[in-house]
Amino acid sequence: MSTMQPAARPANPRFSSGPCAKPPTFSLDALSDAALGRSHRAAVGKAKLKAAIDGTREILGVPEGYRIGIVPASDTGAVEMAMWSLLGQRPVEMLAWESFGAGWVTDAVKQLDLDATVRAASYGQIVDFAQVDFDKDVVFTWNGTTSGVRVPKSVSIPPDRAGLTICDATSAAFATELPWESLDVVTFSWQKVLGGEAAHGMLILNPRAVERLESYTPPWPLPKIFRLTKAGKLIEGIFEGATINTPSMLAVEDYLQALDWARSVGGLAGLIARADANTAEIESFVAAHDWIDFLADDPATRSNTSVCLKFTDPRITDGAGFAKAVAKQLEAEGVALDIGAYRDAPPGLRIWCGGTVETSDIAAMLPWLGWAFETEIAAHT
Repeated sequence: MSTMQPAARPANPRFSSGPCAKPPTFSLDALSDAALGRSHRAAVGKAKLKAAIDGTREILGVPEGYRIGIVPASDTGAVEMAMWSLLGQRPVEMLAWESFGAGWVTDAVKQLDLDATVRAASYGQIVDFAQVDFDKDVVFTWNGTTSGVRVPKSVSIPPDRAGLTICDATSAAFATELPWESLDVVTFSWQKVLGGEAAHGMLILNPRAVERLESYTPPWPLPKIFRLTKAGKLIEGIFEGATINTPSMLAVEDYLQALDWARSVGGLAGLIARADANTAEIESFVAAHDWIDFLADDPATRSNTSVCLKFTDPRITDGAGFAKAVAKQLEAEGVALDIGAYRDAPPGLRIWCGGTVETSDIAAMLPWLGWAFETEIAAHT
């Protein structure tokens, strides 16, 4: 490969895995209708929050009877709210194959002091779901954002399970078909697949989860922002737009615009197709170059959003340093921003391929990746 720089450049070099690229049609002018300076409890604020909840249900295909709430502290807040409110009634299994799943393990074992069964897999792999006891409560991420490993389609969660499934779907929602009948609690944040702003999380509860909330009181104290019930009954207002704490109405407007854009590209099916097309570009590139590979060992588990790559060239002696140098070169050229591997992950790159990213930008960026690799190899050998 020549070390001459490619001629074409991505129109948008933003490939961060969070906050992620805005929808291609994004404009600050589109936020001019935001209910700024108004109470979120006023009619206009409540209407916009309700529209965000209804739009989420529409595009994700969330069944009727499932509650959808806007909660504080992004996906982290939503997951921890679910864990603190629901766990402890029955045995627990914690599943982890990357850093955020490992964080939920820490919460369960060290903070909530649960005697949990922990099933962990190394980066690039996934746990054996056939060994999981779904008569226990099970907590897991659907898509490991820092490993590029997601639950394969072959996994089947029993419909007659006795336990609850609590699923962190923050890098999967709006990029894959989630099996709602198998998931009792689902969380995600606006900043991922739809490119929304940070700090707001979504908490989705099915009737089984609501029944647990109304029949079980955990033995530990709950902070105010975690409380989903009052006098033994679900606080329904949370799931109708009466948020626990004050939301940013500017961020709400941004999310509403992202939902409108999602409708314009064909809803969930269109979003999935865009993410799959982006990932396919990287698959073709990897197949054509023997110095790079996916971190995910099994193609069936490869994410179509947070695509994680590793350098495999035997000439590379300092994997972390080499990967950082490549990412730095691409950022300096303005062709790929924020694509270094997550700090806890193995050395490599992480390229966001969710639906807000244009396939043409992925295609234009990849020759630059080849150029940066050759340039760094030449400098270090």
